[in-house]
Amino acid sequence: MAKPLSSPSATLIKVLNRIEQRSKDLRSNYEARMQQQAAKGTQRGRLSCTNLAHAYAAAPSNDKLTLVEERAPNLAIVSAYNDMLSAHQPLLHFPPLIMRGAAQAGATAQFAGGVPAMCDGVTQGQPGMELSLFSRDVIAQSTAIALSHAVFDRTAALGVCDKIVPGLLMGALTCGHLPTLFVPAGPMTTGAPNKEKARIRQLFAEGKVGRDALMDMEMKSYHGPGTCTFYGTANSNQMLMEFMGLHLPGAAFINPGTELREALTVRAGQHLAKLNMPLWKIVDAKSIINAIVGLHATGGSTNHTIHLIAIARCAGLIIDWDDFAELSAATPLLVRAYPNGDADVNQFHAAGGLGFVIRELLSAGCLFNDVNTVMGTGLDAYTQEPKLIDGELAWQDAPAESLDDNVVRRFDSAFDAEGGLKLMQGNIGRAVVKTSAVNSEHQIITAPAKVFHTQTALKDAFDAGELEQDFIAVVRFQGPGVNGMPELHKLTPYLGALQDRGFKVALVTDGRMSGASGKVPAAIHVSPEANQGGNIGKINDGDMIELNCKTGVLRVVIDEETLQQRPIASADLDDYQQGLGRELFGAMRRAVTAAEEGAIALF
Repeated sequence: MAKPLSSPSATLIKVLNRIEQRSKDLRSNYEARMQQQAAKGTQRGRLSCTNLAHAYAAAPSNDKLTLVEERAPNLAIVSAYNDMLSAHQPLLHFPPLIMRGAAQAGATAQFAGGVPAMCDGVTQGQPGMELSLFSRDVIAQSTAIALSHAVFDRTAALGVCDKIVPGLLMGALTCGHLPTLFVPAGPMTTGAPNKEKARIRQLFAEGKVGRDALMDMEMKSYHGPGTCTFYGTANSNQMLMEFMGLHLPGAAFINPGTELREALTVRAGQHLAKLNMPLWKIVDAKSIINAIVGLHATGGSTNHTIHLIAIARCAGLIIDWDDFAELSAATPLLVRAYPNGDADVNQFHAAGGLGFVIRELLSAGCLFNDVNTVMGTGLDAYTQEPKLIDGELAWQDAPAESLDDNVVRRFDSAFDAEGGLKLMQGNIGRAVVKTSAVNSEHQIITAPAKVFHTQTALKDAFDAGELEQDFIAVVRFQGPGVNGMPELHKLTPYLGALQDRGFKVALVTDGRMSGASGKVPAAIHVSPEANQGGNIGKINDGDMIELNCKTGVLRVVIDEETLQQRPIASADLDDYQQGLGRELFGAMRRAVTAAEEGAIALF
């Protein structure tokens, strides 16, 4: 039996009022643009016969008459399919399924366009990672290009991983007058345990196992089609789409290649054909707050302290890390999934999943329920999960109790009273820490700085035995304006090994860390970044740094006058400017905003 719902908490109302006030003009302008586009009606009716003939030339004969007479909606399928990215490989088979569902509902569907889809796992620690964050904005632009042909009435967005879902949503919001549904592919089945994978990586970094052992473990971890099974950015994306009401309920974590996944994909086409709720009426301040609450309650990826800001901006909304911090303090941590636990997303789903978590949060007044979704009004539908019953797709209530208290818990027995992210502030700047992945005894450290300008420089120092002490690694000139703000996940095994040897270690950087990173306290996304005059660029080797995740303090322990008089360190940035296509992104490096502003290079 469903629990009674509580009214939104005072914190939710306070943050809502603040966002709406600071976003008043921007949101008003956005809504006006969407209403103007909607008022023009079906855009196909305003195109010339030549325009339309080009658009319909390759359509099946039975679709052409429907398209010409405009008897039913025409769905745009925008997909991030490619074979190299395991999470997106299943999307190859999705367009025909969506078209089948659309046809069953009397509509038509066309593949409107593809968008790029980088795999951060492939580019991790490599120069290609420097294009990863910028790919989000390219995806947004590509989505807008796909929809710019103006022959579509609905949008089906197919994507899963790190920058792809945020980019698709940002692009779709430019055509927010169109009803839009996100269609996920689901996680791969469980392979080698994530904790064991991390252990072998660390042993390899220490030289205790060879490349053959590491390769064997990696292949057992990443072994088939679907999303990587840890709860990183890709799976956090799928959580956000449920909390924002942009999926069919419970679609996030159904494995690819199953009958249930196929049934959900066909139903996506059917449902979208009949959907009349425009995207701009779904993505508002309340739905953005719900997404942030979901991020905190599940211990999701730190990358969304950037992506959600960018998504909100495209919807005419301004949010910042103060909003994240205040909501984190009022949101309990209900999930332990790797890296802030041992379970993977398949175990999370089996233990109760998102349906259970959403119901718990609704019943405690931690979510707004007066929101629009692709299912109508409210999040009640998202407290259910899909099933195949006698071969037919149906929805049932998520489990009333957690099926594994080590993975998912009730609101009144949460793992932690607060969410998994902490805002850090001080004379170094503003940053965020994923505290849910860091044991309490490691969350406070004061130690001398060791300054590096590349990941490789830290690795070389580790290999040379120069890091056998308490220290805080300062890895700078890694912000969006220098090199696209690559993830620095390559550092985790080395810092983790030193922590295991008993040293107190931490990381401070203007770069990013993977959504799968944890264990070592990492104050990331430091803003302003070094090359924009941030004080992180003034830190010297040996300066004492205080990093306190309990109080949110991040500072270099020197007097203010000395700090202000220091020059920004010089750095050779030439290696970031060319190779693997980086030459083409100079304009984006020059235009990009700070991390707390979403690292956007579009406006």
